[in-house]
Amino acid sequence: MDPSERPAVVFDNGTGYSKLGFAGNSEPSFTIPTVVAVNESFLDQSEQCSSANWLAQYNAGVMADLDFFIGDEALSHFKSSGLYSLRSPIRHGQVNDWDTMERFWQQSIFNYLRCNPEEHYFLLTDSPVSTPESRECMGEIMFETFNVPGLYISVQSVLSLSAGFAYLKSLSEEDSEDSVSDMTGVVVDIGDGAPHIVPVVNGYVIGSSIKSFPLSGSDVTQFVMQLLQERGELLPPDDALDIARRVKETYCYTPSDIVKEFKKHDSKPSKYIKQWSAIKPKTGVPYTIDVGYERFLGPEIFFHPEMYSADFSTPLPELIDSCVQSAPIDTRRALYKNIVLSGGTTMFKDFHKRLQNNIKKIVDERVAETNAHHRVEVKPVEVNVVTHPIQSYAVWFGGSVAASSHEFFECCHTKEDYEEHGASICRTSTVFKGMY
Repeated sequence: MDPSERPAVVFDNGTGYSKLGFAGNSEPSFTIPTVVAVNESFLDQSEQCSSANWLAQYNAGVMADLDFFIGDEALSHFKSSGLYSLRSPIRHGQVNDWDTMERFWQQSIFNYLRCNPEEHYFLLTDSPVSTPESRECMGEIMFETFNVPGLYISVQSVLSLSAGFAYLKSLSEEDSEDSVSDMTGVVVDIGDGAPHIVPVVNGYVIGSSIKSFPLSGSDVTQFVMQLLQERGELLPPDDALDIARRVKETYCYTPSDIVKEFKKHDSKPSKYIKQWSAIKPKTGVPYTIDVGYERFLGPEIFFHPEMYSADFSTPLPELIDSCVQSAPIDTRRALYKNIVLSGGTTMFKDFHKRLQNNIKKIVDERVAETNAHHRVEVKPVEVNVVTHPIQSYAVWFGGSVAASSHEFFECCHTKEDYEEHGASICRTSTVFKGMY
């Protein structure tokens, strides 16, 4: 069967989690941590073998290549056995260990999706600030190691924007008449690492206006753990970070006013303080911790980053406003009108409301100042922050929608192209060509 007649494989590899699945599905088949557990005892054995005993050295190297796990299995083997070490192939949104990344893709294809890579086209996602050399390495591994018939590397922010539009359009019975602004908006992508604010106009990324925010979901987890420990809660050292992550995902929310939130908690502590109960893994002793101010102070670092880091004090709403203001002037109203959230860290309760109110306040103050100083009547600027239930896997969903179209196979780099021109065909991305 022709590979173009089979559903394409969609991989969205993030710093914290990876989403794996087939094009045409509404949800990824697997969402697993982006970690690999490697048995380094075989590597040590290979190094200790004498050069004369080449066969033992070779066998040890082969076993080291075969004995590894990914995702939740990797975390389980790392905790239960001292033989495995944990490796994260992606740091701050960029692949920094290609050997580990190749192992992760290998297990994802053969053990999770259980498909033959030679029979499916592949869509991989990439950071908007990644280097051409990174995309070149992706293409080389996919074509050389897995022998895929076709590959397309898409920018995550564009897929997030298309995912939000496709989802909201599916809920609406009436089609939007404004087709120009369908793929125009600001994507606020906050995951476990390397958040980016990316303006997209008519499907093309304005590269010069991309902004980076230094705090991510992992920083929220660290801050929640720090607050719990400073308050005297006895967290098991081995599981402290995992407990903080679970507390963050279960209880944290974004308040409209942090001062009022403190007063509410102080006036009725029994109503707002939650309890987290678990069992210590080593001793089996049950324990309970109280979760109080941490519920709203964790997400607050996006609006008051100086609470967590003294090196950065620009709030997220101001950075988004700065991103839009650096874009071409004729696109700004459309960008303010469609601010799309993406990533699991944007799923906090009322996060979008707080973000929209703060950005609206900044924009209204600028309009009022312009009217007062220049004695002109500037029309109010509409600010709209778009939220939907698929924010946590919006990038993957956008990839699934894109790879389901017939045009997708025409845009892919094929195996024949790779053999003729080499991995350099993957260096450029078409979504940047409209602005450069």
